[in-house]
Amino acid sequence: MSDAARWKATVYIGGLAPVVTTEHLQAAFLPFGEIADVSLPRNENPNSTDPHRGFAYVEYEDAEDAKEAIDNMDQSELFGRVIKVSAAKAPRSTNSGLGSKTAVWEQEGWLAENAVSEEDRMAAEQAQIPRAEDPMQGLEGLDVAGPKPE
Repeated sequence: MSDAARWKATVYIGGLAPVVTTEHLQAAFLPFGEIADVSLPRNENPNSTDPHRGFAYVEYEDAEDAKEAIDNMDQSELFGRVIKVSAAKAPRSTNSGLGSKTAVWEQEGWLAENAVSEEDRMAAEQAQIPRAEDPMQGLEGLDVAGPKPE
């Protein structure tokens, strides 16, 4: 299964109680289809008493099963908490966008969107209006602040 197909068959579950385990999620989401994987990210904060981060991902064998799980489990109660179930979003690529390690102007998407031919660049340089030497030039008669007298 390709990565895109895997993400279409994966649901995000948020708002989980600390007592929830992968076995609980497996049992709760099994009625909607064959489950390929259950991921319950561990809490990496050493000061926290929660064993996980409060969300999980359940990957189904079929994308239709994931839609069925979303339709039936969103806003349902699990261990005393109302859970949010939605389609999982694929992680952002670390090689594109503002969070990447490559400068924006060196990325393919930005170059394709903002590419300017050398001919256009030369025309723009020739069309530039020369700047006035004195920044106060053109401000004659504006020595009084406030609205213009009528």
